[in-house]
Amino acid sequence: MKYFIGTDHAGINIKPFVIELLEKKGYEVEDLGCYSNDRVDYPDYAHKVAKAVLANSGSKGILICGSGIGMSVTANKHAGIRAALCQEHYTAKMARLHNDANVLCFGERIVGKGMIEDLLEAWCETEFEGGRHIQRVEKINI
Repeated sequence: MKYFIGTDHAGINIKPFVIELLEKKGYEVEDLGCYSNDRVDYPDYAHKVAKAVLANSGSKGILICGSGIGMSVTANKHAGIRAALCQEHYTAKMARLHNDANVLCFGERIVGKGMIEDLLEAWCETEFEGGRHIQRVEKINI
């Protein structure tokens, strides 16, 4: 499994921690920026990650900004991306289980390291349930 990760300046401080956690779980991680605390526009990085996920079958993405809201809104503009804004274990698990979400979004200003560990555990270890949810997921792209 390969993860593409992107942040803006408001999510950059937690990014190394997230990359380390994913690599410890055995995942390949590609960092698509940003790379400094200089102010940037979050849509640029949301688009990069969304395009990378779509171009690499079976991969997933992680987007981090201050709240996670802007990243999720932007990523969801791409047909085939199901970006879920999650702030705790349950929403991360359900995003994968019922929605086959392929991009996890969260806010550095909202979730701390302990919650990020819990989010990633739920996200990485939960598979799409399929069944009755397949038809619903297919209706997302119009």
